[in-house]
Amino acid sequence: MLSTRTIELVKSTIPLLESAGVAITEHFYQRLFRFNPELKNIFNMSNQQSGRQQFALFNAIAAYAKNIENPAVLQAAIERIAHKHTSLFVQPEHYDIVGHHLLETLQELAPDAFTPEIKAAWAEAYGLLASVFIQREKDLYDTAEKSHGGWRGARRFMVQQKIKESDLVTSFILAPVDGGALINYEPGQYLSLRVKPDTAEYVEIRQYSLSNRFNGSHYRISIKREPVPLPGVVSNYLHDYVNEGDEVDVFPPSGDFFLKSIHAENVLISAGVGLTPMVSMLETILDGKNDKKSPVYFLHACETQSQHSFANRIDYLSREYPQLKAFTWYNNENVVTNNSQFHGFMDLKKVAEDLPLSSGEFYLCGPTGFMKFIKDQLLSMGVENERIHYEVFGPHNNL
Repeated sequence: MLSTRTIELVKSTIPLLESAGVAITEHFYQRLFRFNPELKNIFNMSNQQSGRQQFALFNAIAAYAKNIENPAVLQAAIERIAHKHTSLFVQPEHYDIVGHHLLETLQELAPDAFTPEIKAAWAEAYGLLASVFIQREKDLYDTAEKSHGGWRGARRFMVQQKIKESDLVTSFILAPVDGGALINYEPGQYLSLRVKPDTAEYVEIRQYSLSNRFNGSHYRISIKREPVPLPGVVSNYLHDYVNEGDEVDVFPPSGDFFLKSIHAENVLISAGVGLTPMVSMLETILDGKNDKKSPVYFLHACETQSQHSFANRIDYLSREYPQLKAFTWYNNENVVTNNSQFHGFMDLKKVAEDLPLSSGEFYLCGPTGFMKFIKDQLLSMGVENERIHYEVFGPHNNL
């Protein structure tokens, strides 16, 4: 536990943090990579270029300072970050490196305000937070390693198949090279792949949602080619250069965004490649419902039919399972052929009478702007915030 004095000193720096903003984290990352360039093999350097990582880190630092006397408020964020760290195979020694550069950054940016007493308080506070992360990540590593079919660190997988799902999305069927068993996962979780593209200076690690229900023989991830505004270094490499028979390093499934219960009234809402975890959830729900009566809702938005991944799969499941109610919005194409298709942005009022607004669990995945748009609609329709769950690609932002 932190002393009252330590808490007071850390909270006294909140105005300093807020006035400096992301300049703190920009300086931090410049310093970190200057003295420890090997960490570029862990961090997503594309997020560094876009500024998303700096923004996310600043928010995390400010949130910790504001809630330092009540860390329970941060539990959800800690869980989310711990899963992300295990997907990157972050180790305890990395926390010492990060902590050193964080303290030195604050010292260098505000030498007068960041007194030795305040520096000591921040060192104590950071040490406590680091210990929380280290313990939680150890638990996650141990669980993954000890579970049936599990492992620790990277494991070699072969690409058994590449399947074109739409103009932009390709599925990769991955099976372990060693022929061993596979660890189960929660529908909605992701895999991390570690590759070294020829065009990249460093090793790259990326997370991709698992896009089918667990089957014990292989994993499927479905990856969107990212052409603009910053071409996806890894997504384009996987699309263009990784072929059937090639091998990649894979870390165990991770992620705190997953289906809570197959027996709830689940509403799965996605846009673009955000439907990948939703397909995993949907297949798991339908496979687990023996009565074939409980309804499940699948709402998806995309630009055009040619960009509609898994359209045939959803059509098949709709015919096979009468309790599945699927709706689609095409933003840039007016191809409405039945009463389950719409043109333009997703407008939930059009299907409000079909949705379990008073009792359902709502899962969102897609671009942040889309999810904010949908969440606002749900809240205005009386859905409690606690029943809205979402996944953000890359560094996390609140909606």
